[in-house]
Amino acid sequence: MTEDKTLTPAQAKQFYDRMGARQDWSRFYEQAAIDRMIEQGDFGNAHHVVELGCGTGRIAERLLARHLPADATYVGLDISATMVNLATERLAPFGRRAQIIKTDGSMTLDLRSESADRFFTNYVFDLLSREDIAALVGEAHRVLQPEGLLGAVSLTHGRSTVTKMFSAGWLSLWKFEPSLLGGCRPIELLEFIPHSDWRVLHMDIVRSLALSSEVVIAAKR
Repeated sequence: MTEDKTLTPAQAKQFYDRMGARQDWSRFYEQAAIDRMIEQGDFGNAHHVVELGCGTGRIAERLLARHLPADATYVGLDISATMVNLATERLAPFGRRAQIIKTDGSMTLDLRSESADRFFTNYVFDLLSREDIAALVGEAHRVLQPEGLLGAVSLTHGRSTVTKMFSAGWLSLWKFEPSLLGGCRPIELLEFIPHSDWRVLHMDIVRSLALSSEVVIAAKR
């Protein structure tokens, strides 16, 4: 796969700053896979949650209101100042339980080691280079407590004839101009989850229309 087409942090920031609240429109194809990640992520027993790429705060709001224990805290990270502002406003009713941090695009996160019991990300790894995905999976391992859970959702290659054709077309368009697709392209998440560091608890392919998403839940060894 041609990896030099991935957006730089500056390009990703520019794209998502422009997109703003319109990012929530993507729920029509993302929601089923995100629902599966939440179902399998055991958030009812989570107390310190980190989300990489918090966007508008839509998923965090759902978790804080409906799934997390009343004493659970949430930290959301995003490279886009627009998304940080939207998420901060959206999560204001939760007070000190929710914190939003603007990142600089570095693959090293300003979070304490073993400070979280859940680390999740939705449709973020699939816009990064292979090297950056591996680096951030390593950071998730560092930040999580032993047996803490990594939850990840990404675009993936189709398995049926129709979805294979669709993902191939998506990848062709990404190779032509990745910014038309927000930088995202189909990947295989399990390639980046080394068995020496993680125990995979759940893996599923969720189809919405002709688009396929991979859902992975893994426990830190």
